[in-house]
This record gives sequence, structure tokens and C-alpha cells, in this order.
Amino acid sequence: MSNERERSELCINTLRFLAADAIQEAKSGHPGLPLGAAPMAYALWMNHVKANPRDPDWPDRDRFVLSAGHGSALLYALLHLTGHGLPLEELRAFRQWGSRTAGHPESHLTSGVEVTTGPLGQGLANAVGLAIAERHLAETFNRPGHEVVDHYTYVIAGDGDLMEGVCYEACALAGHLGLGKLIVLYDSNDICLAGATELSWTEDVGTRFEAIGWDVRIVEDGNDVASIDAAIEAAKHTPAQPSLIEVKTVIGYGAPTKAGTHRAHGSPLGEEELAGAKEALGWPAEPRFFIPEGAREAFAAIGERGRADHEAWRRRFEGLREEHPKLAAEFTRRTEGRLPEGWGRSLPTFSSDDAMATRKASEAVLQALAARIPELIGGSADLNPSTYTWLKGFGDFQRSAARDDEVLGAVGGGWGAAGRNIHFGVREHAMGAIVNGIAQHGGLIPYSATFLVFSDYMRPAIRLAALSGYPSIFVFTHDSVFVGEDGPTHQPVEQLMSLRLIPGLAVLRPADAGETAQAWGLAVARREGPTALVLTRQSVPPLADADLVAEGVPRGAYTIWESDAEPELILIGTGSEVSLCVECGKALAGDGIRVRVVSMPSVERFLEQPEVYRESVLPSWARARVAVEAGRSLGWERITGSEGAVLGVDRFGASAPGARVYAEFGFTVENLKETAIRALDRARTSG
Repeated sequence: MSNERERSELCINTLRFLAADAIQEAKSGHPGLPLGAAPMAYALWMNHVKANPRDPDWPDRDRFVLSAGHGSALLYALLHLTGHGLPLEELRAFRQWGSRTAGHPESHLTSGVEVTTGPLGQGLANAVGLAIAERHLAETFNRPGHEVVDHYTYVIAGDGDLMEGVCYEACALAGHLGLGKLIVLYDSNDICLAGATELSWTEDVGTRFEAIGWDVRIVEDGNDVASIDAAIEAAKHTPAQPSLIEVKTVIGYGAPTKAGTHRAHGSPLGEEELAGAKEALGWPAEPRFFIPEGAREAFAAIGERGRADHEAWRRRFEGLREEHPKLAAEFTRRTEGRLPEGWGRSLPTFSSDDAMATRKASEAVLQALAARIPELIGGSADLNPSTYTWLKGFGDFQRSAARDDEVLGAVGGGWGAAGRNIHFGVREHAMGAIVNGIAQHGGLIPYSATFLVFSDYMRPAIRLAALSGYPSIFVFTHDSVFVGEDGPTHQPVEQLMSLRLIPGLAVLRPADAGETAQAWGLAVARREGPTALVLTRQSVPPLADADLVAEGVPRGAYTIWESDAEPELILIGTGSEVSLCVECGKALAGDGIRVRVVSMPSVERFLEQPEVYRESVLPSWARARVAVEAGRSLGWERITGSEGAVLGVDRFGASAPGARVYAEFGFTVENLKETAIRALDRARTSG
């Protein structure tokens, strides 16, 4: 079409009504955002987003995040029109069983969806992680004339996103780091689900973002495509600051009675209101899912441009390969998700004589892995001196860049943007969400660290990692009431079993230094989902030889000691309680009882093993079983059975030296012996 304005309106209304029709067909969904925000989505995708639908995983594509994930129908319309392999039948099946058009975008389900969004604030926080990954990889791999990492992270966020605390946490860090390739389009319509935002939110958003180091621009008319386009272009020329573009929109634009009200937010318009919106915007009432040929051609051009961008990138990469072949090979290895050859040989072994906290063992393992796996990057919530998760000699990730090719090389060290230690600050929730973004970006293996009790602060991010299959690593230290004097506010009780409830999260609580090394090995190699490493503050003795541990930990549980291969009593421990089980088992064996002690660093991995292996560790005929763990006992019945027992902690802790707290809660050889003998007596009586 010759008239640019007419073409824009045609394309924008195509987006609006593909989304609105999908929502009406489903009789479920959120039409307000697609109707109001379609112009900004059009301006962004038509003129800026760099993506190749034929290769949606191209490493240097721009990342687009719909943080306001309730507007998913708008994203699905974009993906369909731009050729991302989402057929119109999927839009017709919006929110239905088996479709790829779920109620909120799911990255593992739909090609072109970069991160799973919907819980407000998470997407924008993920985007900060995406931008961190881009900055770090660009500093590591780009060379003059061969910029192979050079892309933007774009976000559409709503009022609800910016109300969430996780969003503010993440955006404050983004401002501090000067992530200039992060550009957020703020759909500012002054409406939330329950009514006008002024019911609960009257702050000056722009001033707040300026205060945390962002470049802020305002577009007063959300239908002014030229102004939106100009604002995005200006933001792209602000390399030292992330950008917030506040676009004033009308929620449910075009709907005769619902536009500008909360009634347009969270439910279909209804047949009469939808027909009225189409009439008001000059759109045919029928057929539904109407796509004019002019709009289809215009959106197809986006894909053509993306293919040209991709081809230009290929030429740059070939130039890098010619001049820096080792660097290019390293880039390919990382973006393909392959670990360096022989990386497992870097896992350290530990003395069989010295007791060591598993957090301290983890520190040693991290250093060894970091030297061998240059994509390993992470940090803590202001707790490096306590979690021991500092990568020594690999610098801080900060806004300033200091190039030193000798340091960078193939090991990826360096300071500034090439540094591998991220200071998240006291922002646990944002930390988890940012790590998810880094993990989903590709090319890096990120981890975070805090105390186990504060996993509660970051639980929504952990849950989304598990739901989406992000290979994030979450390190949790100070894992029990043994924390001691800090008291019950810092002594986790319910957190460990609570983490095990999350489907797809691998929870590993190693018993000693050797198990810690193997747990880290599993974490960095895992690609199908996130891993939680749960570590002690206090020292624990070494328990088993390296070969036994290397074989047993990947299976989730194994026999670590036994007095007889035909046990009548089995003690099952995790983490620091395994040593107590071994000590007690030996005492019981001295009394003539046939005892087996099982270390179970991962309940989930054990339950996933073939039945023959599970039976070899916990034979069904050995019904006298006692599980020992310094956390809630609820849930252990599936391991111990109805005749077994659990020595756990079913109340909050207390402030006292750790050893005293442990003793008061019954974690002594004497108390465990009594508990075990009672379980054995029950089994003998019932048998």
C-alpha cells in the first residue's frame, strides 16, 4: 500500500482483532492490552526487532519479552503474522488443551516466546538477565569488525509489572549496570484489573526510573506510531543507560463501552462489544480471524528483513572464524550448549581426614569448574563472604569494560562487562529471575546464591525456572537449624521439603565434600531444568570414597555404609544428618542389629531410578526405616512407609549455639537409636 499511515492502521487493526477474536473464541482472556498496545508492538516489530523466523534460535537475534503476559494473544498474533511457525489454527485454539497458545506465554511450548511470562514483573526481570548475558558475551567475543554479539532486549510491560517489587529490584540493578541495550515500552493506561491504578498507585514512574539511572521518554499518544518509532530509535542511541519509554494508551481501545475501563482488562469483550469495536475501527465483523493481504505482505517483510540480518551476521561470524578461529570455536561450543571436553576431570577430590562445611567444599569446586568452564557466571544476594560463591580471579561484572585479551582468551576472564561475578545486591527475588534470563539467553551457565531460608523470597522465579525448563542453578547455604545463634528467622525448617514439591526442580543436599563435588557436576551438566544445591554452614566429616560417591550421587541415593547386606533396619539421611546416621548405625550394629545407612542427596532423582535399583537400596522387605533430616518430616512417609519413622524438625528453631539446638531437637545418637529401635519393634510386630 502506498499510504504508510493506512498500512500501519491496517496492520495494527489486524493485530488487534486477531487477538480479540482468539479471546472471544476461547471465551477467556485479556483483550485490553492487545487493543491498546498493538501500535507499539507494530512499531517495534516492523522497524526494530531483528529475528529470523526460519531460525528462531539464531544467537544474535533480538529478544522480545511480553512481560505483561496476560496480553499473550497479541504475541501469538505477531508470531503468526511474522512466520514463526504458529498457524492460524493455533490462534483459533487459544487457551485450549494441547494448543501452543497457552493463556500466558510459555517459552518451552511456543517457538518465538523467549521467556515464560504472566506472573507480573518476572518477564521484565528476566529481560535484565537477557541484557546482562548480551553485554557479557559481547565483551568476551566481539572483535573489531566482527561483532557477533550485538542485539537488543525489548520489553512490553504494563502498570502491574511496574508495581511488582521484583521489577523494581531488577530495574535498579539494570540502571546501576548501565544496560543500554535493554529497552522497555511501558503500556501506561492507568488501569489494572480491579479498577483505576490511582486506587493504589500514584507515584511518578518516570522520575523513579530516572532516579535509578534509566533514560526515560514519554509518548503521549499510544496510537502515534511515528513517535513510538522515534522514541525507540533514540533509546537505541543511549548506550550507557537502559531505556523506559512510557506510551500513554487506552486499554481496550475501540470498544464502545469498555475502552478505558477495567472491564476491558481480564475477560472477553462479548459479541456485541467486539462487533462495536470492529465497527468503530472500520473492521469487518466477519469473518473472524480476518487477515487482509496487505497486512500479510507487510508482516512477511519483517521475516525477510530478519533473514537478511541473519545472513549479514553469518558473514561477520565467518570473519571472526578466519581471524580468531579459537574464539569462534568457543562461541559455537557455548551457544550450542556443549561443555568443554574433559570438564568433569576438573572436579576436585577431598581429603578423607578433614571435616568441611559443604558450602566450603562448594567454594573449592566452583573455583575448579570456573577455570575449566568459562561460561560459568553468577553471584549472590550480598552474601559472598557467607555463601562462598565468589569466583576468584575472574573479576566483577560491572558497567565499565576493560579489555585484556590475555585475560579473556578462551577462559573468559576479565573485569567490567567481561567479569564473571555478579553483585545482585540484597535482591533475592530479582536475582532468581535475572539468573533465569541469563540461562534462557544461551551461552552462559548462571548460578545464584543466598541462605536457604531466603529461597522463599525467590520462589516465584524458581517455580518459573522449573515450569519452563531453564537450566538455572540456585545455591542455598545455611541449610538447617544448625545455623544456631541467628535464631528461627534464619533457620530453615519448611524450605527444603517445599522446594522438593516443585515439579522439575532437582534438589540436591550433599552429605560431605565428595558429594558436593558430584552435585555441582550434575548441576552444570543439567540442561532440562533448574537445580537447587543445599549446603551446610557447619563442618561435616568425609563419609565415603570417591568412586562410591561418583556412582551413587547421580542416582539420588545409595548405600553409604552397612553392617550386613540383608538389613533389618535402614537409616536414611540427607546432608549433615548422614554422618549422624552412620554413627548411630555403627552403634546399633554393635548391639547386634543388621543396619544399612543410605545417603539420599536427591529424593527426586532416586524416585526416578528404575525399580530394580530402588529395590537394591531400599528393599521392600526391610520395612523398618528411619529418615533423618533437619527439616519438616511431612513427605518422608513415601520413603519410610507406614511402619517407618522420621526424625525431623516440625516447629520453628531457636537461638542458641548450633550444637545445642541440634541436641535439643533430638539429633543425637541416643535419640536416633531409640527412634530406630521403636521402628524396628513395630516392623517385627506387624511382620
